[in-house]
Amino acid sequence: MAIFINWKNAVLRNRRYLPIIFILLLASFLRLYRINDYMTFLGDEGRDAIVWLKMVRDHKFTLIGPTTSIGNMYLGPLYYYLMLPFYFVFGSSPVGPSIGVALFSTATVFFIWYVGKIWFNEKTGLIAAFFYTISPVVLYHSRSSWNPNIMPFFALLCIYGVWKFWQQHQYFWLLIVGIGFSFVVQSHYLGLLLFPTICLFWILTLYSLIKTKKSTKKFFLFSLFATLIFSLLTILPLVWFDLRHGFLNYHAFQKFFGDRQTTVNFKIYKALPNFWPLWEKIVNDVLAGQNFLLGRFLAIGFVIAAIIKRNVVFKNNNFLLTITWLFFGLLGLGLYKQHIYDHYFGFLFPVIFLFLGYFLTLLFNWGLVGRWLGGFIFLILLIVNLQLNYLRTAPNYQYQRTQEIDQMILKEAKNKPFNFALLAQRNYDAGYTYFFQYWKSNIVFVDPQKADETITDQLFVVCEDEICEPLANPKAEIAMFGWAKIENEWQFPWGVRVFKLIHQK
Repeated sequence: MAIFINWKNAVLRNRRYLPIIFILLLASFLRLYRINDYMTFLGDEGRDAIVWLKMVRDHKFTLIGPTTSIGNMYLGPLYYYLMLPFYFVFGSSPVGPSIGVALFSTATVFFIWYVGKIWFNEKTGLIAAFFYTISPVVLYHSRSSWNPNIMPFFALLCIYGVWKFWQQHQYFWLLIVGIGFSFVVQSHYLGLLLFPTICLFWILTLYSLIKTKKSTKKFFLFSLFATLIFSLLTILPLVWFDLRHGFLNYHAFQKFFGDRQTTVNFKIYKALPNFWPLWEKIVNDVLAGQNFLLGRFLAIGFVIAAIIKRNVVFKNNNFLLTITWLFFGLLGLGLYKQHIYDHYFGFLFPVIFLFLGYFLTLLFNWGLVGRWLGGFIFLILLIVNLQLNYLRTAPNYQYQRTQEIDQMILKEAKNKPFNFALLAQRNYDAGYTYFFQYWKSNIVFVDPQKADETITDQLFVVCEDEICEPLANPKAEIAMFGWAKIENEWQFPWGVRVFKLIHQK
C-alpha cells in the first residue's frame, strides 16, 4: 500500500511531464514499429551497408562519406562513424543504422519540446514536439538509414548552441556548435546555409562584449577551438582523401560552383522572388501533408499573426534567432537552381514546428475567438497528418525482398562464380550486392580493364522496371558479357523479374 501511495504521489508531483512522456512514447512507436518492414533499402542504403561491412569485417575505415546526388561530390564520413555502433550492435544488420536514425529522430522530438519550452513557453514546446512526432514527411525521413535524416537534430543543436553563447555567454557551447555544424554539413552540403546565422550571432556576441567592455579572450579562445574541431572533423578527412586521389573532390566542387548556369546563383537579389514559393513549399510539405490549400492558409496565417502580434513577437530575442535561421535558409535555397526535395531543408525542420507551436499558442491566448480558431487549426492539422500516416499503407518489405532475390540467385548459381546486373530507373545495384558480399558469395564484379578475368559463365539480371530487355541492354555488365541467351527466368509476386544469361555458343 505504501509503495502504491508513493508511486501515486510521485506521479502527481511530476504530472506536468506526462504530456511530453506520452509524446515521446508515441514518437518511439511511430519510428520503431516494424521498422525492418517499412524501412527503405535501395542503392544508397546498400552502399552505406557495404561501408559498414568493410569496417567491421575487414577493418577498412573510410575518410569520405556518401556522394551527393548532384555534382558527384563526397560528403565527410561522420555519418558512417555515428551509425557504425548501431550496425555492429544489431548483428551487422542494415536495420541497426535505421534504428539509430529513428532514435535520433525521437531525441529531436524531445529537443524541440525542450527548446520550445525555454525559448517560448511549455505549450509551444508541446505543440511543436507533437506535430514533429506525427508529421508524415518527418516520419518518412526518420525510419531509414540515410545521411540527411540526422540533419534536423544537429541543426537544432547548432542553433541552440548559438543561443547559449549569444544570450547566456556560455562560450563552451561554441565547441558544441563546431561539432554540430560538422554533422550538419556532412549530412548534406545544404547544411552550410546554417553558417550565416552562426556567423551573424557570433558577431553580435563579440559586439556586445566590446560594447560592455568585457574580456573577449575566452570568447576568442573557444571560437578558435570550435574552428579547429570543425576543420578536423570536416575539412581534414576530405583534404587527406583528395591528396591521395588526385583532388577528386576539389575538382567536383570547382565544376559544381563554376557551372552556375544549372547549379547555383550567387546574385542574392535573384533569390528574393523564390522566398514565398519556398516558404509555401516547406509549410505545405512539412506541416500540411502536401494539402495545397491548407499549406497556403498556414503560410499566410503565420505572416499575418506575426504582423498583428509584432509588439510581442519581434521583441522576443529567441524569435529573432529562429526567424534569422529561417531567413538565411530560404535565401540560400532560393539561390539553388535544381529541384528542391524535402530532405534538402532538413536543417529547417525544427524551426517550422517551433513556429507552428508558437503561433498556435498566440492564438490560444487571444481570447475566445483565438482559442476556437487555434483549436480548429490544430484539429485540421491532426486529421491531415494522421490520414497520411504510413500505418495506413502496407509495408514495402524492400529489405526482405532484396534478401529473397539474392538467396534465389545464389541457389541458382550453384556455388559457381557469377556476374550481376540491375536494370532499374530509380535504383542501383548496391542493395543487392551488399548481401552477396555479406554472405561471401562468388559474385565477380566486372572490370573493363580485366574483362577476360572478371567475365564469368553466368550473368544474373534483376529487372525492376515493367519493360525490360536484358539481352539488348547497353549497361556495361550486360554489354561486356557478350553474345548471350536467356537460360531461365523467374517472376516474383511483387513484379520483379530475374534472368539468368549464359554465353551463346
